[in-house]
Amino acid sequence: MEIIIIILALIILAEVSYLVAVNTKKISHKSEIRPIFVDTSVLIDGRILAVASSGFVSGVLSIPRSVIGELQFLADNSDAEKRSRARHGLDVVSELQNMPGVKVQIFQDGSRAEEGVDERLLMLAKKYQGSICTIDYNLNKVAQVEDIKVLNVNDLAMSLRMAYLPGEKMLLELTQKGQDSHQAVGHLTDGTMVVVERASDRIGKTVEIEFVRSLQTAAGKMMFAKLVDNKKPQTSAKRQNNNNNKPVTSQNPQSKNPNVFHSDNNDRRLANKTNNRKRYNKSTKGEQDLINLVNNQN
Repeated sequence: MEIIIIILALIILAEVSYLVAVNTKKISHKSEIRPIFVDTSVLIDGRILAVASSGFVSGVLSIPRSVIGELQFLADNSDAEKRSRARHGLDVVSELQNMPGVKVQIFQDGSRAEEGVDERLLMLAKKYQGSICTIDYNLNKVAQVEDIKVLNVNDLAMSLRMAYLPGEKMLLELTQKGQDSHQAVGHLTDGTMVVVERASDRIGKTVEIEFVRSLQTAAGKMMFAKLVDNKKPQTSAKRQNNNNNKPVTSQNPQSKNPNVFHSDNNDRRLANKTNNRKRYNKSTKGEQDLINLVNNQN
């Protein structure tokens, strides 16, 4: 009887130990998932929707109440552009909440951040050992200085962009003027700005360009290109043909008048004969040009 009791006690002890071990692993796994505090700039930008829907966000998107309060303040602004962008940011919050497979949490930290939203995000990331999702350049730098992990949507987009090498050609729609008066600007499908030289008269059209060089800036990548004009060789050929025809016409011996008009009667008669020859030359000019053209071809 005692042996049976000891065996039951050992079985119960083993089950309790197993349950404790399993629960400890779950708690440790939950502690490894750190919150991702979302900045106002990311919500206004909107690309976080594509990142979240693709499944690359493994943690919980924590949107502080102070960030929503800032969007609400901007949505009531008198500036139409700021108002439209802020309302778009609020719509992004709603879409993230309704997106399947994405965990979104509204972090209740107060409707307003007296010290500023950026400072509030830094404080929350330090306190809860989380990361910050932003595209704000200054906030990104400050977070790196304070050893806070940053998820920058711009860096992700830049790493996924297609690389165009100098000499490659493509069709591009020119949408606006560049910084210089002769420049035109277009954009690739991934948002990369392309500055095309000597193309200000082609704005609003789709043209063929050739990439010349690229420039990496803190705000992103910029490409420089030039126009590929296939009509230039034909134009130069036409000009060359016209230049070849001009000397032939000018070398017409009958179009020149070597005689000089004098006051004596004999020279007057000679001048009258010359004038008659000029009238004859005018009437036969078309035929003479054809003859000269055929002679040149032969």
